[in-house]
Amino acid sequence: MSDIFGNSDPIEAAAEDRSAPALPSDGMIILPVRGSVLFPNLIAPFSIARPRSIAAIQQAVREERQIAVVLQKDPEVVEPGAADLYGVGTVANIVRYVTAQDGSHHVVLQGAQRMRLLDFFPGTPFPFARVLQIPEPSARSPEIEARFLNLRQQAVEALNLLPQVPQELVQAIQSAPSAAVLADMTAAYMDVSPEQKQEILETVDLVERMERVSRLLAERAEVLKISQEIGRQTKATFDERQREAVLREQMAAIQRELGEGEGKAQEVAELSEAITAAGMPREVEDQARKELRRYERMPEAAGEAGMIRTYLDWLIELSWKEPDAGDIDIAEARRILDEDHFGLEKIKSRIVEYLAVRKLAPNGKAPILCFAGPPGVGKTSLGQSIARAMGRPFVRVSLGGVHDEAEIRGHRRTYVGALPGNIIQGIRKAGSRGAVMMLDEIDKMGRGIQGDPSAAMLEVLDPEQNGTFRDNYLGVPFDLSRVVFIATANMLDTIPGPLRDRMEIISLAGYTEGEKLQIAERYLARRQLEANGLTADQAAIDTEALRAIIRDYTREAGVRSLEREIGRVLRNGAVRIADGSETHVRIGVDDLEAILGPSRFENEIAMRTSVPGVATGLAWTPVGGDILFIEAARNPGRGGFILTGHLGDVMRESAQAALSLVKSKAASLGVDASAFDKSDIHVHVPAGATPKDGPSAGVAMYTSLASLMTNRTVRSDTAMTGEISLRGLVLPVGGIKEKVVAAAAAGLTRVMLPARNRRDYDDIPKEARDRLEFVWLEHVDQAIEAALDPRSNAAKT
Repeated sequence: MSDIFGNSDPIEAAAEDRSAPALPSDGMIILPVRGSVLFPNLIAPFSIARPRSIAAIQQAVREERQIAVVLQKDPEVVEPGAADLYGVGTVANIVRYVTAQDGSHHVVLQGAQRMRLLDFFPGTPFPFARVLQIPEPSARSPEIEARFLNLRQQAVEALNLLPQVPQELVQAIQSAPSAAVLADMTAAYMDVSPEQKQEILETVDLVERMERVSRLLAERAEVLKISQEIGRQTKATFDERQREAVLREQMAAIQRELGEGEGKAQEVAELSEAITAAGMPREVEDQARKELRRYERMPEAAGEAGMIRTYLDWLIELSWKEPDAGDIDIAEARRILDEDHFGLEKIKSRIVEYLAVRKLAPNGKAPILCFAGPPGVGKTSLGQSIARAMGRPFVRVSLGGVHDEAEIRGHRRTYVGALPGNIIQGIRKAGSRGAVMMLDEIDKMGRGIQGDPSAAMLEVLDPEQNGTFRDNYLGVPFDLSRVVFIATANMLDTIPGPLRDRMEIISLAGYTEGEKLQIAERYLARRQLEANGLTADQAAIDTEALRAIIRDYTREAGVRSLEREIGRVLRNGAVRIADGSETHVRIGVDDLEAILGPSRFENEIAMRTSVPGVATGLAWTPVGGDILFIEAARNPGRGGFILTGHLGDVMRESAQAALSLVKSKAASLGVDASAFDKSDIHVHVPAGATPKDGPSAGVAMYTSLASLMTNRTVRSDTAMTGEISLRGLVLPVGGIKEKVVAAAAAGLTRVMLPARNRRDYDDIPKEARDRLEFVWLEHVDQAIEAALDPRSNAAKT
């Protein structure tokens, strides 16, 4: 090893700097190394690159000193300090130090014994520390001798599992003079991490050290055995495939001699005819015929032959021809929409306008409709109705949970099991390039390490770009401009801005009680009768029973829970008819408690608001509107303010603003301003497990605090929504339609809304408008005047 680095004289190489200061005699030069551990009694070469390390080696050579080799914890650290080094290293002798012709420095070290770092000397040009040399245990015992023999046998067996092992290494292992030398030598040459080698170096106890080395060696031997077995299996598989290929070639030659080898030629001819009949564009047909020629020349046993055949099948089965525009009957479209959906007049009117434009300009760039609303309001079924009205096939593509761009654009054919993306798969399933494609749950697409699928959807939904959509699997452009895309979403906030900009949003709010009753009688009850094997002559539900189910057993924007409860009621009747106890079942209101249990929803507004400090607010949620109660309480204290109820940052800011506004208006409210300094005020929004956020509760929080401080109760028939400013202005909020519908469903008769939300009045269902009294607020003083009961006692301070 002394000739590895050249023939430079070590003393001459070290004579570059003879002005270095003398070092204390009770310390030792420290050489930090990366990714390598030096064990006692072993020789190893090291390349030296750091200036401090070069200076340290040269000083050690000059003074003929031993050095201490220590592994650093993080190899990225350029100038390691005491905290960057492990505490145990190896005292080493410098066997050879040379400077190569390219200027690099190399040193050959021989480990002497273990040592432990004590403390570092400050101000030295390189690491210099006091060390404690650790002598090797000299005790011998039968256990050590037994472990010594076992470890040597393990090491030899492991070496025999490796290919091309130097015979000198095997001889060195077999001739190890002691258990300590054998353990260190085995650990040094073992393929384990530097950290694991450092653990062995730090293990002074010989029995424990040999146990650790034996355990690591057993693991490595097992890995080598498994690797050898895998190699043998792979070779056997490869040999078997070669044999099969030869046999198949021989069989093909025999078949050709017998005139029986026409199978492949006939298959290629059929594929060629199918390519011609598919009506592909010129570029696509050229690509298909190129792949067909490759398939023709390829042996059937080749693994790629199956991939090419699958690719050709996809190209052939896709709809390349121009779809038939068809004639859209507007009157029939209106009939279909009215037949499939009750209410939703404005939405159906917009759909009719959309169909009329498609009728007059079938090749035009129509907008992408996106139905946004809570679950169960009929978004997907509206898409099915549009497909019926247009006379086109309907296909649904679920985007919920999609987080890989390849699920939209497809996988490249270089991957095993590659397939086109969901869009092309939907086109093939529909069998037409002019299908109506429902992109369901477009707001629930994720983003992972495989790319952003919402970015891929930008090209799909852009009328200016989707005429040349390129799927990664197909590798050729496909025209999506004739596909009628319709998207659905529950929330618009989670849709990226550029993607949302490509769609026309049509909002669907929840249904009123009257609309739900009509839907239940017209659609849900009939559908559940069929689902449970019943007929109208065998079972029926009274109208009042349906109304009671809507009012007392469901509280939702859509009708999914309502349909489930109707199904439960009819299943109870199906049991009685199936066991022969009855031939006709009619469920009334009095039967519901026995079937569905006690009423789940009661009108608790009057009970909640019977004391001062409680106001009824209106909130928007992804599943429709809802009511919430704002409760305020006052206790003796020092002016503290507590907020509870799992509130978000925006709602907490609304509460702070409401409290500041009440304090500023203490005089006009008839409240002693000192009452705030003598009290702790606690505002709580019940249902604490449910996250709540948004500015819509500002008016309700102000009213709740004003009610608390003036000791006047809030009217139990009134709910409110609106954001407030510190000047007392009531600012507009969103979700008015959903909130008002929720208020009507809860049995309220008055709602207080921001005056600037009058523009949303026409969007509110007529049934809800007829049942509610609207109070339009410009200022919070109007809210106090309209909401607080004037008959309550004066404020008590």
